[in-house]
Amino acid sequence: MRQTELHLSEGDRETVDAVRSKGLHHSREVNRAHMLACLDAGIPEAQILAVLGVGRAALWRTRAAYLQGGVELAVADVARSGRPCQYDIDVEARVTALACSAAPTERKRWTLAELEAAARREPGLDRLSRETVRRMLKKKISSPGEG
Repeated sequence: MRQTELHLSEGDRETVDAVRSKGLHHSREVNRAHMLACLDAGIPEAQILAVLGVGRAALWRTRAAYLQGGVELAVADVARSGRPCQYDIDVEARVTALACSAAPTERKRWTLAELEAAARREPGLDRLSRETVRRMLKKKISSPGEG
């Protein structure tokens, strides 16, 4: 198996050792720090893969990231793309409070359609859909109208 030498600088070695010794990091980050330390120590790739239980591609990506951008890029998780939340916690709290309030007359509990209509009457919530209301309540593990 191909083995590319990797030598950490003294500062990078201290950073990697800090990640490995402190329990303040995600397991993926600790594994990447272990990979860098093992590569720096000259341990064969096959042994690193067997002991850490990672794939060859993960080891190669970690090595390439270190060579490209240093220890921070190699160890830390890169921010992932994704759609940001459209509604903040205040909107979710308002919808949850509405769901926990008294149900409309002649009803024991809220239906999602009634809850959506009531939420849309609130200022600033006129664009909420029934599915959004359902997801907000599901996230809070609540049942509309019960409580």
